[in-house]
Amino acid sequence: MDSFLFSIRATAPVFLLMVLGYGFRRLKLLDEHFCKVCDKFCFTVALPVMLFRDMATTHLRETFDLPYVLFCAVVTTVVFFSLWGLARRFLPDKSLIGEFVQVSYRSSAAILGCAIIQGIYGGTGMAPLMIIGSVPLFNIYAVLVLTLEGPRSDGSLSHRLKHALRSILTNPIILGILLGILPSLGGLDTFPPILDSTLDLLARTATPLALLSLGATFQGKKALGKLRLSAVAASIKLLILPALFLPLAVRFGFTDSKLVALIVMLGSTSTPTCYIMARNLGHEGTLTASVIVLTTVCSAFTLTLWIFLGRSLGLIL
Repeated sequence: MDSFLFSIRATAPVFLLMVLGYGFRRLKLLDEHFCKVCDKFCFTVALPVMLFRDMATTHLRETFDLPYVLFCAVVTTVVFFSLWGLARRFLPDKSLIGEFVQVSYRSSAAILGCAIIQGIYGGTGMAPLMIIGSVPLFNIYAVLVLTLEGPRSDGSLSHRLKHALRSILTNPIILGILLGILPSLGGLDTFPPILDSTLDLLARTATPLALLSLGATFQGKKALGKLRLSAVAASIKLLILPALFLPLAVRFGFTDSKLVALIVMLGSTSTPTCYIMARNLGHEGTLTASVIVLTTVCSAFTLTLWIFLGRSLGLIL
């Protein structure tokens, strides 16, 4: 029951902010122009600052565990390319491949991961290492699939690959992560108090603004039309990926906070960043918004299930 209540407390505010965004749009307090500006601000400023600060304060020299980081990176890569191949083979509407693949593999690792591990262990534990192994790849692969698949994917393969590479190299979120790793590796993982407070305040705007915009632009009728596909993506995200890869993680000896971090990486809600990335790379975003809502509602139950199973088997203490 404690695990269930904790998961509810972690996911309910996320869902409620999206509901508020939808309500504010209906009351005409928010409009399409606000949402476009908000998405651009989150994409180019708030989210990069948040990830820069998270990465810069991870104390890499003290906690680095290469096998664990490599495991996170390899699993993320295998999952991404497997889903992309399956989507290209079986998805009837090819324009939705980019959105479907992104929301099926990309978790709220940085935001929800740290929150859940702090709730269980009183500190971030292995979340920073999981973030290092997965979050940069989450973003690189998202840019890749959203650029090569979808409304802006016209042209020759070489042209599209060059465009994807340019998008990756200039993506503000990826740059924020890479710039954040540098001070951590250099031992400069603390900032002057005034600068730290400023970065913290700016970073805190990312999640609420993204969620309000997501809710405000959510189109219920269109989402219902994609409900079956949304349910497939949500099932992959919350149930199938953890069922496939958590036993492998246990075989490699990852338990306690390492296993909890992997549960979040594989089976937590699709991050609201998916929506911002999809919209900024020319996609409609309806399927993405639908899956984010669905995984947010259901993850309170599924995350509790995976954590409960881990504790019952003596793998999470």
